[in-house]
This record gives sequence, C-alpha cells and structure tokens, in this order.
Amino acid sequence: MLSVTIPSSACLIIHTIVLELAYGRSNLGRRILLDGETVIGNSLAVMSPTSAKTPDLRKELFDLRGRIALVTGSSKGIGYTIAAALGSAGAIVVLNGREKARLAVARDDLAAQGLDVRVSPFDVTDPKQIGEAVEAIERDVGPINILVNNAGMQYRSAFQDFPLDAWRRLQATNVDSVFLVGQAVARKMILRRRGKIINVCSVQSELGRPNIAPYASTKGAVKMLTKGMAIDLGKFGIQVNGLGPGYFKTELTEALVNDQAFTDWLAGRTPAGRWGEVDELRGAAVFLASDASSFVNGHILYIDGGITASL
Repeated sequence: MLSVTIPSSACLIIHTIVLELAYGRSNLGRRILLDGETVIGNSLAVMSPTSAKTPDLRKELFDLRGRIALVTGSSKGIGYTIAAALGSAGAIVVLNGREKARLAVARDDLAAQGLDVRVSPFDVTDPKQIGEAVEAIERDVGPINILVNNAGMQYRSAFQDFPLDAWRRLQATNVDSVFLVGQAVARKMILRRRGKIINVCSVQSELGRPNIAPYASTKGAVKMLTKGMAIDLGKFGIQVNGLGPGYFKTELTEALVNDQAFTDWLAGRTPAGRWGEVDELRGAAVFLASDASSFVNGHILYIDGGITASL
C-alpha cells in the first residue's frame, strides 16, 4: 500500500477540510480521517462520521474495574447504596458491619445482582479489630483502593437532657471511626501513592436542628477532618473528599418520613420540594471514587436538593 507523507505546511488546509466536513459545512457529510500526517493508501480515506472513534468517558473516567472498595456501615441504608453503586461501576466491594447475619444478607443481595462482594465484620471504633481487618483484606482480597467511611449513628434529645454515654457513643461511632479506619487504610495507600477516601458527612455538617446538637457536632468534625486529611495526604496521590447527604428516605429516617408535619416542613424548606431517594447518591459516590475526581480534594459534595443553598 502506498504511503504518502503530507508536508506540515499542508496541515492547516487539511484540518480546515476536516472541520468543514465534520461540522456540516459540506454536503458530503463525510470526514477525512488522517493517521497523524500520513494518508493511508493512494488517496484520502473518506469514511462516515460514525466510523470515527470517540472517547468513552464512562470507561475512561468512571470505570472502577480492578479496584477494591471498603465501605463501612454498609449492610443497609446509605452505605449499602454506595456499595452497590461502586460494585456496579466494576469495583470489588468489601461490606462492613458488626452484625454478621445482616452482612450476609446484604452480600447475597448484591451478589445476586452480579456484583463481586466480600464481607469484613469488625467494629469501626476498635483499633485492634480495624488493624486486623485491614491486613486481612489487603492479604486475601487485595489492596484497598477506595475507602468509604460511612458508619454512623443518631441519637435525639434536647441538649440539656442529653446523656453522657450517648454523647460518647456518638463521638466514637461518627468521628473516631473516620480517624481510625482512615488512618489504617491511608497508611497502605501512602505506600502505593494512590487512593480515594470518601467520608460521609451530612447537611448537619453545616446546619443545626433541634435535639441533635451532639450529632451535628460529629458531622461538623467529620467535615473538618476530611479537609485536614486531604491536606496531609494529597502529596501522596490520595484524594479525600466528603459526601454530604441531605434528607433521604432510609430505615433510620422512617419515623420522620411518616411524620407528615415534618415531611411538609422539609418539602417547603428544600428547593427540590421532597425527600431524597437513596439511589440519587450513586452518581456522586462513583464520581468521588473514580478518576473523574482526580483533582478534587478536600471538597464536601452535598446531595441535598438544595437545602444548604436556601434560607
């Protein structure tokens, strides 16, 4: 096959022809395809626009195949939804929780959807259990590329009546867990100079509500811990960001969902005018876990129907 090299001086003319053909300035409706500056064959190759390859951004930016994601508190609710989303994007997902029976049900449900799922039951407030679990995952499953710190709890009471033991449990579950699990996994990621950590925050990282002052304090702490982690770990190629859900329909919010007065208040307070559905968290979770967010660090992404934007 004859190969003719086109002089660089002719490139501008050829590029102009390509643009005119590609953007419809010619009735030919066809594009001239070049191999660098070389025309293949003894004439210009003319092909239809659909034959030209275009980048598949889903694969290039959002594909999680070959990556391992540990999601704490993922046997139900938001954690389960995030785990399912990461698995659907191709990741091997490691579910975590303290109740083995519930974890097994979640694993089986996700496996039935064709996802690659493992389980690692450990207490996210116990440094010894965390260390052993991270070592076991890295040994038996592979390097943890993505960590989602989702484990959390809620306790409602007026500030003046709030029990001390409930305060301590809230701090341990919602804040200590992010520090302890984050540190154990980050130490592994540092050696690989790559990793994604997503800390689940809340609109209560920004806003207060009656009877949840201690809870709001924990989510404010997670927000600032996320930013601090991003600063310290960024130089190792690790991105640390927060996911801030608004009011979503889950098992934990069922009582509020069924409270018509609260639901009416929420609909009026939220620009979207409704509760969120947990599936609406999936895109944001995959974005923060994928290469699409490679230059996003220390950011809190609120998925809240606009409630944090509104007075």
